Amino acid sequence: MTTQLFEGVYPAMVTPFETDGRIDFEQLRADARRLEAAGVDGLVPVGSTGESATLSHDEHVEVIEAVVDAVEDVPVIAGTGSNNTREALELSRRAADAGADALLLISPYYNKPEQDGLLEHYRTLADEVDLPQIVYNVPSRTGRNVEPDTAVELASHPNIAGFKAASGDVGQISEIVERTRDEAFAVLSGDDGMTLPLLSIGADGCISVVANVEPERTCAMVGSALAGDYERARRLHHELGPLTRQLFVETNPIPIKEAMHIRGHGTPHIRSPLTRLSEPHRETLEAELRRLAEADLKDRGGAR
Repeated sequence: MTTQLFEGVYPAMVTPFETDGRIDFEQLRADARRLEAAGVDGLVPVGSTGESATLSHDEHVEVIEAVVDAVEDVPVIAGTGSNNTREALELSRRAADAGADALLLISPYYNKPEQDGLLEHYRTLADEVDLPQIVYNVPSRTGRNVEPDTAVELASHPNIAGFKAASGDVGQISEIVERTRDEAFAVLSGDDGMTLPLLSIGADGCISVVANVEPERTCAMVGSALAGDYERARRLHHELGPLTRQLFVETNPIPIKEAMHIRGHGTPHIRSPLTRLSEPHRETLEAELRRLAEADLKDRGGAR
């Protein structure tokens, strides 16, 4: 088995905001340190969960710099994708200069390139920026699927080191895993609800939303699966299941921003055109977070 560069849990970090809409860099650094201390394998700022679509390019780079400065021993994988290859290249170069260890590149959205266009886009970035890069396939956001043939062809590039799978198509993801087993190419779940099923067919880890508020459980679940302890992994998967579903009742990152606020990690503020989580969903989310916290207290009490 070829050793993968990426394995384990990589939280897709939120970008916390002050009440006036400015980035709360103090909270951002605190989040990065908290997640590193919880045992995650790396951090992913300024992706979709980090509201990259509403950040200026300068803000984008400032967030990367803050996370890089905050952590001691985990890689920072910066989201630098765009539907404009020149813009993605500029962001990727600036992220490299800011100290990012790797790049997460969403496939071009809205203009819906053909597969040849996707190949040209990703090869251009991989040729021009000498950092490990992860192709991010999320057709529900982009309107275009990165087909298995395309993913497999990209895996042969020395700088293209992984694939974030969020298509919801287990058959397609399984094919990509199968056909890249001899490459140094990681397949990472980009959908928390599918992380355990994808690990069972050979995926290497996840880029996770739920890990922002439940990093220890997420790391325990993924670590157990990677070690072959599927009994424990299944138990943790089902413990997290109700929360995971609540974190996607409205567009990500609306619910995770609220969950972070409930747990005391910053304000729930989110930039327009997204809006704060609706009250009924807020109450259910709070109940799920409370349930998990109470389970933790019970476990700690039983351990004494």
